[in-house]
Amino acid sequence: MIGLYYRIWVDCIKRAKSQPNTRRDWAVGSMIFMSIALTSNFALFMAIMQRHVIKSYFYKVHFSFLSGTLNTLVTYVFLFIVPCVLLNYLLILRNKRYERLLEKYPYYGGKLFVSYFLISMLLPVVLLWIAIFFF
Repeated sequence: MIGLYYRIWVDCIKRAKSQPNTRRDWAVGSMIFMSIALTSNFALFMAIMQRHVIKSYFYKVHFSFLSGTLNTLVTYVFLFIVPCVLLNYLLILRNKRYERLLEKYPYYGGKLFVSYFLISMLLPVVLLWIAIFFF
């Protein structure tokens, strides 16, 4: 599983480095897109686990000093975005680990990364539509 994660990252990095407009800031762009996709997957996974498997909302935090919408936003950032960004940083960018990964894994022309990103963005929407129409 971690091998697939690294392959997707390598595909993302090489694609970003090959684009003229992202050649210089490929690390930031790659981090943003991979973190968005991972956050989407993590949020979907946690929603399914809490609602249908465990049937208990255990992954939550409430900032009582914040208003409703701001509390929701800060909670989402704290529980979903920050862990994914941190994980991506520690596994890929810290100590320039990506340099070893770029040598080890092949480039798929960006197709692997684009597929992963699109599936990550569309799967929650498709599952929501299925739930609305069939349940």
